[in-house]
Amino acid sequence: MFEVRVEADFAAAHFLRDYHGKCENLHGHNYKVFAHVRGRKLNEGGMLLDFTQLKSALKQVCKKLDHTNLNDMEIFEQNPSAERIAMFIFDSIIKIMQENGINLAFFEGKEDAWLYAVDVFETDRNRARYCIE
Repeated sequence: MFEVRVEADFAAAHFLRDYHGKCENLHGHNYKVFAHVRGRKLNEGGMLLDFTQLKSALKQVCKKLDHTNLNDMEIFEQNPSAERIAMFIFDSIIKIMQENGINLAFFEGKEDAWLYAVDVFETDRNRARYCIE
């Protein structure tokens, strides 16, 4: 099994509803995001996937989130937790890559590259991951 990982970042504000503690107040993070792609088969160039293509998709998604109040985005239903952010980024990468002719969605028996996980770090020590099993 091969795996590649790319990284991007963004800065955004948010607050958590239905949470009783300091995070229910508006605050911000400098988020770091990792996208992991796995596969069993390398292409003719000896690569699982071109880093540039994956990095471009991840940066496009992070650009949409950068310097925003995440609570203003309908997709998060007023609760932009790190877990929901990770799932949004995961789904968005797949969509962007499909628009560019690359299918990173997983299906049983797939040999080539698929998006496996997205990690969203709120701090160096705290992260949430959305992944396929």
